[in-house]
Amino acid sequence: MSTKAAPQQEIDAVIEAYGGDARAAVRELLADADFLRDQLYTASVLVSKGYARGWRPQYERP
Repeated sequence: MSTKAAPQQEIDAVIEAYGGDARAAVRELLADADFLRDQLYTASVLVSKGYARGWRPQYERP
């Protein structure tokens, strides 16, 4: 499994957006990830198997 690292300037921009508070940045990123998981779950429940051709989402990275 290969993971692509975020460019340093993107990381710096996120931390800067939270006034230099790395913990606040991580806290909000985790909250965003949780929100997106909930949205993915909702979409997967509402989309029929026929429409999605059997595709089912993964809620966590492999």
